[in-house]
Amino acid sequence: MQTDHFDVVIVGAGLSGIGAACHLRRECPTKTFVLLDRRDAIGGTWDIFRYPGVRSDSDMHTLGYDFKPWKAAKAIADGPAILDYVRETATENDIEGHIRFHHLVEGASWDSASCRWTVTARRTEHGDTASFTCNFLYMCAGYYSYEGGHLPEFPGIERYRGTVVHPQFWPEDLDYRDKRVVVIGSGATAMTLVPAMAENGAQVAMVQRSPTYVVSRPDEDAIANRLRRWLPERLAYAITRWKNVTLGRFFYHNTRVRPERVKAMLLKGVRAALGPDYDVETHFTPRYNPWDQRLCLIPNADLFRTINSGAVEVVTDTIDTFTEDGLKLDSGRELPADIVVTATGLRLVTVGEVSFDVDGEPVRFPDTVAYKGTMYSGVPNLASTFGYINASWTLRADLIARFVCKVLNHMDATGTRRCTPRLREEDRDMALRPFVDDFSSGYFARALHLLPKQGDRDPWRNTQNYAYERKLIGRARLDDGALVFEGPAEASATADSGLQRVAAGG
Repeated sequence: MQTDHFDVVIVGAGLSGIGAACHLRRECPTKTFVLLDRRDAIGGTWDIFRYPGVRSDSDMHTLGYDFKPWKAAKAIADGPAILDYVRETATENDIEGHIRFHHLVEGASWDSASCRWTVTARRTEHGDTASFTCNFLYMCAGYYSYEGGHLPEFPGIERYRGTVVHPQFWPEDLDYRDKRVVVIGSGATAMTLVPAMAENGAQVAMVQRSPTYVVSRPDEDAIANRLRRWLPERLAYAITRWKNVTLGRFFYHNTRVRPERVKAMLLKGVRAALGPDYDVETHFTPRYNPWDQRLCLIPNADLFRTINSGAVEVVTDTIDTFTEDGLKLDSGRELPADIVVTATGLRLVTVGEVSFDVDGEPVRFPDTVAYKGTMYSGVPNLASTFGYINASWTLRADLIARFVCKVLNHMDATGTRRCTPRLREEDRDMALRPFVDDFSSGYFARALHLLPKQGDRDPWRNTQNYAYERKLIGRARLDDGALVFEGPAEASATADSGLQRVAAGG
C-alpha cells in the first residue's frame, strides 16, 4: 500500500477544514497539505443537511471567515447560500486540488522516533485502505456523528404506518404539502423546519417536552448593508463583525449576571408577537435560565407568523406511544400525522470518531486536559477545531487556524519537530472541570463523558469567550511552559512516559 506524505493532513472539507486550508496557504505557503473527507463534496454540514428552510442561526458576518467578507444582504443566510460561500472560498484559494474525497479517516498513530503521524483512511468508493503520513494532524471534522443523529426510543414506532424522517437524512422527494406533520423537538432544527414546512403547505404540530427560549431578529443587518455602500468592503465587514461580536457577548454576559431581566425581555417579545391570549407560560417559558441551553433565533418572526396563521400548533407534552396513525400523548390527546419528523438532536462525538494512539498507547480523550481548547495533554502535533456554543463557530475556527500556523512557523524557526501540551508542575493539582461549563443542552450533556477536561487556569481553560481568546489563542506567547517544543534528539520513545492522564493527576 502506497503512503503519501504531507506536512499537514487536515481531516474534513467543511466550513472549518476549508478555512484551515486557506490559512495554511496564506500563512505557511511552503507547507504541503491534503484534506481528507469521507463524502464526495465540499461543505460538510452545509452540504449534508437538506431539510426545508435549513439556515444558520448565527449571522454571516461572524460565521463567515475573517479573511472573506460576506457580501449578501441577508445576514441570517440559508444553507445553499452558505454552501456557495464555502465553495467560492475554496475556489478563490485554490483548495479543491488538495482534497481527497471518499476518504473516511479511521485511525491515526503517532511515532516519536520519526515525529510523524500515520493516518489510515478507508476509501469508501472502493473499500480499500489509503495511508498518509504527516508532521502535523489537524482535525476539522466537526462535532457530530455523520452516521446518524440522536433518536430516543419511542414506544410503538414500529406500528406507525406513516413516514418517519430525521432531518440529517432528509429525502429529496418527500412531498409534505397538504399533509399533517408532527415535528418532535424544539431546538434550532425544529424551529427552522416548522415554519418552512408550514409556509409550503403543511399543517404542522411541534411537540416538545419543554419549551426553548426564542428571539426574533430581522434576517438582514441594516447597519452592515449601509456600511457596504459607504466604506471599502473589507473595512465594512470588519466593523460589522466586531459590532456583532460585541453585541453578542454583551447579551450573553447579561444572561449570566442578570438572567431574570433577560428572561423577562425575551418573554415580552414572545407575548408581543403572539398576543395576550396565547399561553406563553406553557409553550415558551423554559425551566432554565437563558443560555443555559442554546437560544433559538427566529428570523423575521417566521415561527410566530405561522402560529398566528393557524398553520402551526405548539404542543407541550410528552409522548406515550406511537399509534398506527400518529402519536398518543401522556395527556391522552392523540395527534394524527402523515409524517413524523424526529428533530431530536445530533449525536456529539470526539475528534471525528477516529481511533488515536501515541507510540502504540491508545489515546482516551476524556483522560486528557485540553490546551486552549484545541490540543490535548500528552498528544503531540495534533490540533482540533471546536467552535463556540455561545457565538459563531467560525470565530474560534479562525483563531485556531491562525494558532496552528503560528505553531508550525515556530517549529520551523526553532528547528523542532514535536510540540506537546504537558501539564506543568504547578498544574498537576488543579481542579478539573467539564470541557464546556454552564451549558445543559441535551446533545452536550449526553456526550460530556467523551470529551477532554479543562483546568482552572490558563492555558488549560476553554473559556468560550472570543474577546479573551483573541489574546489567549491569538496573541499569547507559545513559550508558556505548557506547550513543549522538542527536536528529534530530545524525543523520547514514549512521549514523556506516555500520555498525561487525568486519573494520575496529569
